[in-house]
Amino acid sequence: MMSIYLFWRQPSQMVDRKRMRTSNFRWLLSKFVLLYLMVQVTGALRDLKCTTNNLKVWDCSWKAGFESVIDEVCVEDRSYSCHQVEKTNIKIPALPPGDHIMTAKSSHSPANSLSKFILNEKNVSFIPDTPEILNFSADFPTSTLFLEWNDKGSAFPYHVNVTWEIKILRTERRELIKLETYNTNLSGKDRVHQWSWASDLPLECATHYVSIRCYIDYLHFSGHKEWSDWSQMKKIPWSPNSQTKVFPQDKVVLVGSDIIFCCISQSKVLVAQIGSTLCPLIHLDEKNVAIKIRNISVSENSGTNVIFTTDDNVYGTVIFAGYPPDIPQKLNCETHDLKEIVCTWNPGRPTGLVGPRNTNYTLFESFSKKYVTFKRAETFTNESYQLFFQILPDQEIYNFTLHAQNPLGKSESAQLVNIMERVSPHTPTSLKVKDINSTAVILSWHLPGNFAQINLLCQIEINKANSKQELNATIKGVKNADYLIDVNKLNPYTKYTFRIRCSAETFWKWSKWSNEKQHLTKEAIPSKGPDIWREWSSDGRNLVIYWKPLSISDANGKILSYNVSCSSHEETQFLSEVLDPQHKAELPLSKRDCIISVVAKNSAGSSPPSKIPTIEIPNDDLKVEEVVGIGKKILLSWHHNPNMTCDYVIKWCNSSRSEHCLMDWKKVSSNSTETIIESDQFRSGIRYHFFLYGCRNQGYQLLRSIIGYIEELAPIVAPNFTVEDTSSDSILVKWEDIPVEELRGFLRGYLFYFQKGEKDTSKMRGLEPVGRSDIKIKNITDISQKTLRIADLQGKTSYRLVLQAYTDGGVGPKKSMFVVTKENSVGLIIAILIPVAVAVIVGVVTSILCYRKREWIKETFYPDIPNPENCKALQFQKSVCEGSNALKTLEMNPCTPNNVEVLETRAAPKIEDTEIISPVAERPEEGCNTEPENHVVVSYCPPIIEEEIPNPVVDEAGGTSQVIYIDVQSMYQPQAKPEEEQDIDPVVGPGYKPQMRLPINSTLEETAAEDDIDKTAGYRPQANVNTWNLVSPDSPRSTDSNSEVVSFGSPCSINSRQFLIPPKDEDSPKSNGAGWSFTNFFQNKPND
Repeated sequence: MMSIYLFWRQPSQMVDRKRMRTSNFRWLLSKFVLLYLMVQVTGALRDLKCTTNNLKVWDCSWKAGFESVIDEVCVEDRSYSCHQVEKTNIKIPALPPGDHIMTAKSSHSPANSLSKFILNEKNVSFIPDTPEILNFSADFPTSTLFLEWNDKGSAFPYHVNVTWEIKILRTERRELIKLETYNTNLSGKDRVHQWSWASDLPLECATHYVSIRCYIDYLHFSGHKEWSDWSQMKKIPWSPNSQTKVFPQDKVVLVGSDIIFCCISQSKVLVAQIGSTLCPLIHLDEKNVAIKIRNISVSENSGTNVIFTTDDNVYGTVIFAGYPPDIPQKLNCETHDLKEIVCTWNPGRPTGLVGPRNTNYTLFESFSKKYVTFKRAETFTNESYQLFFQILPDQEIYNFTLHAQNPLGKSESAQLVNIMERVSPHTPTSLKVKDINSTAVILSWHLPGNFAQINLLCQIEINKANSKQELNATIKGVKNADYLIDVNKLNPYTKYTFRIRCSAETFWKWSKWSNEKQHLTKEAIPSKGPDIWREWSSDGRNLVIYWKPLSISDANGKILSYNVSCSSHEETQFLSEVLDPQHKAELPLSKRDCIISVVAKNSAGSSPPSKIPTIEIPNDDLKVEEVVGIGKKILLSWHHNPNMTCDYVIKWCNSSRSEHCLMDWKKVSSNSTETIIESDQFRSGIRYHFFLYGCRNQGYQLLRSIIGYIEELAPIVAPNFTVEDTSSDSILVKWEDIPVEELRGFLRGYLFYFQKGEKDTSKMRGLEPVGRSDIKIKNITDISQKTLRIADLQGKTSYRLVLQAYTDGGVGPKKSMFVVTKENSVGLIIAILIPVAVAVIVGVVTSILCYRKREWIKETFYPDIPNPENCKALQFQKSVCEGSNALKTLEMNPCTPNNVEVLETRAAPKIEDTEIISPVAERPEEGCNTEPENHVVVSYCPPIIEEEIPNPVVDEAGGTSQVIYIDVQSMYQPQAKPEEEQDIDPVVGPGYKPQMRLPINSTLEETAAEDDIDKTAGYRPQANVNTWNLVSPDSPRSTDSNSEVVSFGSPCSINSRQFLIPPKDEDSPKSNGAGWSFTNFFQNKPND
């Protein structure tokens, strides 16, 4: 755009802000004046704008002023040119770069003024012409839009880059769905451009619109470059009258892609689903709907159903999702018969498409321009495929390209081959074998194909027992013929298995092996005689000849029989013919010397004879040696003997057998000094006897006798041993040898150990016990020793004896025995004397101690017991109880009483201050005159009472009586003198209160009397002596008695329940108990 350059300055920003506020109005006023003057001067031209569409002509336009119209415009460039103006625009030729003055004249302005402007290319806009769409079409099956337009390149005679912008809109709402740029260039000619776009929505589902514009990028133009205007829109309408309602139909899509299905329906669509999965609806024009499926998976062979359900119907289609064909893998082209070429390949990844959508393969040969098409089997497989291409005459090199195509894409693989170098013949057939002789055969087979132009390389595999051999042979090729070949150097009478395969001489690959063919070659005469040996019988009359059967390679056929003969200087005598499979003969020679000859015969002839002399040279200097094998083998060595001219023979047998055993033998040359003996019959732990014979011209001589083992083992039994003699300190043991077959090795010694032990004790532990000093071990290495005396033992002691034998192979089992040594007489005597002496010494010492302590012992264990008859304390006064001779009174002399300590009180009824009145005292006889001389007062001082006073036992029966034990009062009055006793009631005197029989139903009158009794002191006897019961209160009989009148015995001491000894008279009560209680023995006795 061109504009008039008018400049004015705003007040300087550097002026003080306060000053700006005062001059603001003045500045606005001046601005308005300037604008008015500008309109008056330039009123003829406003909004000047210049554009170009071809870079050749500039189109300048403006808006007219208020009072004048532009009549003429002049432009100054190289020349001054003026242009008459009729409208508000003018077209002028494009000006060169730089500033140009443009003068506009207005004839109607009041001043008839001129306006000048600066015009420059930088102010010109380059806007291309609006593109014109020539054609807009659609391919509905593929949902592809095609667009054609003309670029009008002839307007630009030079090279220019052009960018086209294409937009696609959809539905009546014209929603933008695609905006794409397309780059071309203009070359000075008009060209038609084509562009296509595949829609994700089927074109039948909605109206599609297209429009286009361009942008020309001319580098030499310095002005503004702008997009052209959008072209007029073109549209592709949808077809509502189509019979098909769901689009697309039977679509084949790539696995993992997104696809849209639509349904054209006049009624409302309710539900849409793919398979069994419901999909959300997308609403299009009118009632049309669509669904979008993302990341679709591989379909089944029959495809996946897409269903739309409306109010009144169901519509649907089928979709097939799969993969494009993979590049054919392992493409290989070869020939089997030089008639046709076979190309095989692996299709690679399965496409998941079958039927008409499956992959089609075409094999194209570029030199001959011929091709063949693969005819697929009905079943879907992923195995290798093959195509046959006929070989062309006079063509050896072929260039094959294998094309693979399905609805989702294409792929190909190529191979260049020289067919003469790619020959892999068919499998040979009809293999036959024919004998030439015992060592050669002829093989024949058939090989289909035309191999006349090449040579064949055939490989023959020959198998026999435990061996395999391969032979290669080059054969001239022929056309559809049989081939023959000779095979030599075979073994007679041997079963062979033949098979064959072939290839071209240039070798590409072998054919498959033919079927196997077995064949037995012819027999031949045995190549050598049998290996023989001889043994004389024990009586020397018969000679037994042994021979080994010939090997298959030496027999050359089936051995039928053996001829045995004996020859001497005089004659040769045929002795016998032994039929196979017997391999020995016994000849009655009676120590006759001759040469034995053995010949083996088969159907082809007889073998060379095997000879052996019968003479055996004696050897007096012969020792038995020992040897042990190494690794299941026996190594025997000897010194070279120049006298031995024939050979050496090593014979061996099991030593446990008879003397003339024969197990096997081996022959070695005469210059050998060692050999290794091995046999499948050797067993570990078995002793074998080896004999080394040397051969001279006149016979064999035994040189060495050896016994040995392949491998030594531990003995399987223990030696039998017995005890020959025993004493008090030793045992003599004797044992026997172990049999050879149970020894299983060379005996190296015995292990004998013993310890104390009984038969019922546990078994002793190993032969080398750790930390057990009670086990004694003896290692006997002298194997000739058969006895052992064990000394330093204890007499009359049981010992356990154990004996084991051992070899280098290990220690054998144990055998044990228990033996008891004899008793030692000296020890017995000592054992008797020592206890007797100890008993005597103890008795003497005890007697001395008892004598010295006799007084203490007597006082402790046997104290003096006073005689009650001599005790005057039991004498009673005549005046007290006259008429009763048994009643006596015990009086207590004044003494300081002991304290009575009450340890425990009980809840039972307490008897306090009870008056105890003797029956005699209650009813005194006035006429009782007691003689003073018969009244004896016995002094008595009670001891300390420490035992608990038991509660009185109250019987529930009202008429029963009870015994009450009354303690001695702490304070009492002195006893009255004899002359004053008659006036004092003896019951109320102070002192000891005896046990009395008290009636339970005592009256209340007795209570007052009890208060008076408490004031007295003294001893009161039991009134009725006849009621005494001599049973102790502690005895069971006393407690079990239910008698109401029972009294517990005689008077007792105050700290004991022991009865006082009653007087010995006829009136004393008899004991009706069985004795005192056991607890009486533990009662404390009163102090003396």
